[in-house]
Amino acid sequence: RLPLLSRWLKRGLGLAEQRALPRFDGDFLATASASPATSTREVLLFVDTFNNYMEPENARAACRVLEAAGYRVHFNRAPQERPLCCGRTYLAAGQVDKAKAEARRTLDHLLPFVERGVSIVGLEPSCLLTMRDEFLRYGYGEEARALAKASLLFEEFLVRERDAGRMLLALKPLETPRVLLHGHCHQKAFDALRPVEQVLRWIPDLEVRTIETSCCGMAGSFGYEREHYETSMQMAELALLPAVRQAKAGDLVVADGTSCRHQIHDGAQRMASHVARVLERALV
Repeated sequence: RLPLLSRWLKRGLGLAEQRALPRFDGDFLATASASPATSTREVLLFVDTFNNYMEPENARAACRVLEAAGYRVHFNRAPQERPLCCGRTYLAAGQVDKAKAEARRTLDHLLPFVERGVSIVGLEPSCLLTMRDEFLRYGYGEEARALAKASLLFEEFLVRERDAGRMLLALKPLETPRVLLHGHCHQKAFDALRPVEQVLRWIPDLEVRTIETSCCGMAGSFGYEREHYETSMQMAELALLPAVRQAKAGDLVVADGTSCRHQIHDGAQRMASHVARVLERALV
């Protein structure tokens, strides 16, 4: 019955039947609570919709790594409200007023942390980097600029803190000798892929190979839509999918973007990991 229901849903929503539907896997923020106050160093982990409901293991891994690095971790849970959202999905559908409303709600919740010097760290590039780009265009002035300045991707935060001498992450070698890294389009646009390469190279004896790619072809919901499926796959076949298929069985494939991981799964039948999960595996 489930395959029949899946096909029915895809047809009704105009989705390509070749696509695997995302799987819901709980609600991370519903049970998450701040780390014990054993450190004066604080960080807020902004868990986006995708990692909250569909891949909470990424959020758990990031939390564990940050705690191992000596930080007290807070979360973007809004009491008595649904989880905070960057609003990018509204923008993608042209619903600008709703996107601005989500930005305002997010600003109101995060500014008290920003004002006391807490960094806002995100896992999903398209989500976190919305706070450094689109939020500045909504007319929220200095508040938006303050949030943008405090917002960092997970890897950017780790590199900044290590370079400043504020943390040292103890890591051990992995059983795999090589990682293949695919960069999300927003990471490339903001020159934020190099920090991913850096943190992976902190793991002893690990070879890091960055796949030279353009967009993976998924582009949010674009690659899911029936009329765009072929174009989406043609983009992925330019470089990404052939490189993943040629990977050895023991190689890890790393991609921070939710859409990118789904494209790799659908097109090459390989599971890609967020870098937070790789670092978690290497913790001493």
